Amino acid sequence: MNVFDYFFSETKTFDKLFVLGPKEQITFNQLYENSLKISKFINSICGTNKYIYLIGPNNVFFITVYLAIFKSGNICVPLNPDIESKNIEFILNICKPEIIFCSESVRQKFEDNHIHIVDDNEINKKLVDFSIADIDGYPDKNFDTERLAEIIFTSGSTGEPKGVMISHKNIIANTNSIINYLQLTTSDIIEVVLPFYYCYGLSLLHTHLKVGGSVVFNNSFMFIGSVINDLKKYKCTGFAGVPSHFQILLRKTKSFKTTDFPDLKYVTQAGGKLHTIFIQEFMEAFKNIKFYVMYGQTEATARLSYLPPELLPAKLGSIGKGIPDVILDVFNEKSESVEPGEIGEIVAKGDNIMVGYLDEPEETSRTIRNGWLYTGDLATKDTDGFIYHRARKKEIIKVGGKRISPKEIEEVILSIPEVVDCTISSISDDILGEAIKAVVVMDKKNQEIIDEKKIKKYCSEKLALYKIPQIIEITDKLKIASTGKKVKSKF
Repeated sequence: MNVFDYFFSETKTFDKLFVLGPKEQITFNQLYENSLKISKFINSICGTNKYIYLIGPNNVFFITVYLAIFKSGNICVPLNPDIESKNIEFILNICKPEIIFCSESVRQKFEDNHIHIVDDNEINKKLVDFSIADIDGYPDKNFDTERLAEIIFTSGSTGEPKGVMISHKNIIANTNSIINYLQLTTSDIIEVVLPFYYCYGLSLLHTHLKVGGSVVFNNSFMFIGSVINDLKKYKCTGFAGVPSHFQILLRKTKSFKTTDFPDLKYVTQAGGKLHTIFIQEFMEAFKNIKFYVMYGQTEATARLSYLPPELLPAKLGSIGKGIPDVILDVFNEKSESVEPGEIGEIVAKGDNIMVGYLDEPEETSRTIRNGWLYTGDLATKDTDGFIYHRARKKEIIKVGGKRISPKEIEEVILSIPEVVDCTISSISDDILGEAIKAVVVMDKKNQEIIDEKKIKKYCSEKLALYKIPQIIEITDKLKIASTGKKVKSKF
């Protein structure tokens, strides 16, 4: 089944609004019909099985074209509107697009490449070229779900983009799993601050489209007041964020923790480790809102694990176990399941695991072995089989031969109430090989209270001597990408 037909199998006739908000609104039925029309336009230009770029902010234009590309039998390549010219060239060389759909503001980035471009101002003209009465919207029963649906680019270990190949089957499998454990229904409304060129953001679109829920777009998370207002005004039942979102909400604004959200049933967190001190703060402030800790990768379409909220107090720090229909384990170097307390690499198996990396067979074979996705994340298990993430393999710092996880040091520094964020990294050292540097984010007013000496003293009370950062840089700026993740690489 084409994932488009899967999404609309029960909702294509709904007059209910799928997109809520002051700027744009669209019903399920309108979205279904408009996407069908654009799919026919795409077919008329390039047929099927071609790469099609989609670049723009979260809006009705984006989701209409996104779904149309699926229905047309082509391959969607969603990209960051802020993509740098060097990465445009790199990606254009990997997969040459037949069409580029983009917002008018980024059109000039691609006009020198002699590619058919359609911007958001032109899309309405294309819609009137096709009558819905002339379009066959019925599912193609012979459609192969193994076909590629999209390529999502993610930064690799070298900083160069890697194209993660996701099939129709991958999206259907992961969407079903997420709906299952979150128990989503037609009454769910999600506040979306995550961009749709990011797999976490796309999973919100997929799940709420499938169950007949609704979405509220907020492309300006840094205006925290607007997020708080949206949650209340549109009676949002869910909110999804990466660690920096929760850190900012909890420690850079006083109003969030004191605001009542009567409709908010749950929040989900993924996209990196949110340190336990923030989870505890949220639980203390919002005792009736379920907090889902989740773990995933682009290579897994989105989700791999979750921790049921009722187990959060007892298993604080854990990423939980595999989501429904996904096997998640921790393997040692012999590819055997580790014993409790032993450190190994997180591995996964399921229908949500990517097809592979585009034009990178060697990297694919290193990442997928014997049907298992090797995530590159180090973890342990407890006696109940719950998994505890420790670090990325490549993040481990070696000081004088001793292996150190940055997360352990970050956890300590973040337990200082005035600290908004902390990033631990390594710097070259002639004697130790590597030394530890901490970048600590605090509001300027708190920098008068907490200085470098106090942070080092606090660390000395909690950490072994060799784990105390040699260099501490204090700033009031939290550098985050448009995905909400902290900026750690050039891409």
